Amino acid sequence: MATDTDILGRDDVNDMDAILAITNTNADELVHTVTDNAPAIFTWDYEKGQRPALNKLYEKAKGSQWNGETDLPWETEVDQEQFAEAMGIPDKAGLAEFGIDITGTSLDSWTRKEWLEFTIQTQNWSLSQFMHGEQGALLCTAKIVETVPWIDAKYYAATQVMDEARHVEVFSKYLDTKLSGHYPINAHLKMLLDDIIADSRWDMTYLGMQIMVEGLALAAFGMAHATTPDPLLKQLLRYVMSDEARHVAFGVLSLKEFYDGLSDAELKDRQEFAFEAAVRMRDRFLQQEVWERMGVPVKEAIATFNVGDKNEDPFQQLLFSKIVPNCKKLGLLDANDGWLRTRFDTLGVTQFENWTDTGEEYGQFGLDQGDEVVTETEAQRDRLRAG
Repeated sequence: MATDTDILGRDDVNDMDAILAITNTNADELVHTVTDNAPAIFTWDYEKGQRPALNKLYEKAKGSQWNGETDLPWETEVDQEQFAEAMGIPDKAGLAEFGIDITGTSLDSWTRKEWLEFTIQTQNWSLSQFMHGEQGALLCTAKIVETVPWIDAKYYAATQVMDEARHVEVFSKYLDTKLSGHYPINAHLKMLLDDIIADSRWDMTYLGMQIMVEGLALAAFGMAHATTPDPLLKQLLRYVMSDEARHVAFGVLSLKEFYDGLSDAELKDRQEFAFEAAVRMRDRFLQQEVWERMGVPVKEAIATFNVGDKNEDPFQQLLFSKIVPNCKKLGLLDANDGWLRTRFDTLGVTQFENWTDTGEEYGQFGLDQGDEVVTETEAQRDRLRAG
């Protein structure tokens, strides 16, 4: 029986010292190498449509391609300070209403100028991590084309490679031309992407990227789409979300068949990997790189904002609203006497288990639906904001 120490390298999932000890020691590198241990698989069975759900997804993907250069209104003026103001600038009194007391801390002397800059840096950081994650998805999907044994899955994965290239392109262009700076990849995200790429089993690439990373990204994009006042970013995210919903559905549809035939021991490996991925993704949202750039001691800042149980933050929990129901549909939540359910309980996210899984939900994200679609994640986010 693997322990948290075996899986995460620390005894306590919430050990802040251990979490912050993981840093990006090569932030200035331009090329990062990971050994891909997986064999490339040819299939000589070219019969298309043996897996109708995957074939349907492939046909939908072919008709849903968009051009990041010509289909987005890049001429839109983006005033980052104005948009930060529109989203709301924190201050001492406002934070106190949420039980956050900055008295006597490095933040106590901050004026509205510093809080405005913090809000801007947070947006730069968030969009940078989206961009890095999309490149991770680009590499992982190219690996799926190589390693999955079914022709229908290879066909669909090839369309996703194009999708991910387009996502990297548009996030990079938005950061370069509309915002005010890039951030290097967060160390926790980097560690997770390295693990996904290095694993030799084709289904682990699916699980790590399609279910975990893409699932969280879909929820995060939905929240960003609903809160940004920038019409360009809103449209960009809407296009990306329409792709991402298909990508997560691809993972659910592919893995359901495969996982139905696995032993308890094999499923346990997948449960442990899903738990590790969930914790790594949660840890990256501490955004310690922003605090460092703002000249604030990271441990002090996190301790100040870490009011109560860090696993009871409703907005952080909401990021897992796509992951949990998808894990349940795959049989991972309750296999081995509910091992993953218990671990998700410690993260405070099991509440989402009965939400619609993405294998059934992706149709509502179609581009023909327009921007008026309100996803379950967005609706819940609005309820949280309303108290």
